[in-house]
Amino acid sequence: MLLLSEVLIQNPQVENFEDLVEVIKEQRKTQMFFRIDVKPQFSDTPENWEDRLEAAFT
Repeated sequence: MLLLSEVLIQNPQVENFEDLVEVIKEQRKTQMFFRIDVKPQFSDTPENWEDRLEAAFT
């Protein structure tokens, strides 16, 4: 299971929300499940951030 907190820890090069979306899209190739356990603390994180991350994973 892919945890958002682990993605953020393992990818310190991610500097904004759009970079995070791209990392999630890459992770979907090798992971079956995705769990959002933290809120990304980027200044550009949109209000619908959970929906956007879930859509990027599916």
